[in-house]
Amino acid sequence: MKATSWDRRLAVRVDDGNLVGHAGIVLLRKVADRTGLTRALGAVIPSGGGPGWRDRGVVLVQLACAIVLGATNVLEAERLQGHWRRLFGDPVSDSTLRRTLEAIDAPTAARIERARGAIRRAVWTWLHLRPGGFPWITVAGRELVGWYVLDLDATIVTCTSRKEGATGTYKGGFGHMPLGARLANTRECVAMLLRPGNAAPNDVADHRTVLAAGLRQLPLPLPLWSKLLVRINGAAFSHGVLDHLHALTTTRRRVRFVTGWAVNAADEQAIALLPESVWAAALRQDGQAHEITGEDGKPVTYQVAELTGVRDLAGWPQGLRLIVRRVKPSRRDAKKLTDFERKTGWRYQIIATNLPAHQGLSAVPGPGQAWFLDALYRDHAEVEDRVKAIKRVGLGLLPSKSWQVNAAWVLAATVAADLDA
Repeated sequence: MKATSWDRRLAVRVDDGNLVGHAGIVLLRKVADRTGLTRALGAVIPSGGGPGWRDRGVVLVQLACAIVLGATNVLEAERLQGHWRRLFGDPVSDSTLRRTLEAIDAPTAARIERARGAIRRAVWTWLHLRPGGFPWITVAGRELVGWYVLDLDATIVTCTSRKEGATGTYKGGFGHMPLGARLANTRECVAMLLRPGNAAPNDVADHRTVLAAGLRQLPLPLPLWSKLLVRINGAAFSHGVLDHLHALTTTRRRVRFVTGWAVNAADEQAIALLPESVWAAALRQDGQAHEITGEDGKPVTYQVAELTGVRDLAGWPQGLRLIVRRVKPSRRDAKKLTDFERKTGWRYQIIATNLPAHQGLSAVPGPGQAWFLDALYRDHAEVEDRVKAIKRVGLGLLPSKSWQVNAAWVLAATVAADLDA
């Protein structure tokens, strides 16, 4: 394919001739071409003919590369490509870029999703075969060998003009609130759902949609028993989401989860029943006790405890466990404290999990204990860095008034994030 053979005679020279701006783009484009992503996208996006026709797979990959370099709209993407003219030929015009985005309707997006899944399967196979093997994450000093970790999180994309789906958000802003799924192991963005700004943070249907899209992207048949850990913040606190997570385990896939939990009066009554002897030190990600210096200058150790046995969980999924964490409140927390927290002098947070106490994460030592589960959930905060990263490469500003074009732009931003990862 001529469009992907540009690098056959590529050479690097240190001189002042034939200069190429943003030369790092070579690596991004080579990844897309050598993995087969460019060809796969060209095969599923509607094509045409005639003089000057640009392969749509190349167009979408070029747009993704431009997004990585900071393009926030199709005009900027066209201008950035001018720096690469000597490598890739004439830039893709802004009108061609826009027509490509307009052509990505729901059926086309589904075909692109399947193509990305096929390419991801090949890339993961190479990762497993490399000397270092597949990248497993480490929590509290323990490596989670064999476990794929999927993090779900939503973010607010602010709009400065009227666009389809842009509404007031729960934080008082105006824009959209896409919900995404990212794999902590490889930092890939495997799914992203564009949503109106007033979408409920704990919307069950949206979480099910993103989870299903994320699972379709994960080539988990590599081991016979695929082991998946799903982490969601407090947005998962609903019967619908937790019931769905509980039902995801099949004969070929074991799914565990750790999620946030909204503390209410019943939880506080259960916490009050816990004796001081059950509280243990919380751990940092390096495995050391989580200590800070209090306002009086003395060290304060954060603590965790099992709440399952004293909290009535009737009606919730079978095997659900609750882990409570207590920390000394900061001045910023003072206005948010409940009467119970003011009385005890602690601020409480609860997480829910279906990890059994006797087994936890198989092949990981000591994973069923409260201190590990707390560290496992707090490691989910790394997804905030991934959110910031994708908002720097395409998701920070939606370029069109059209919902469909913006949805296609979000898809291009996820491709950009994957190439960058």
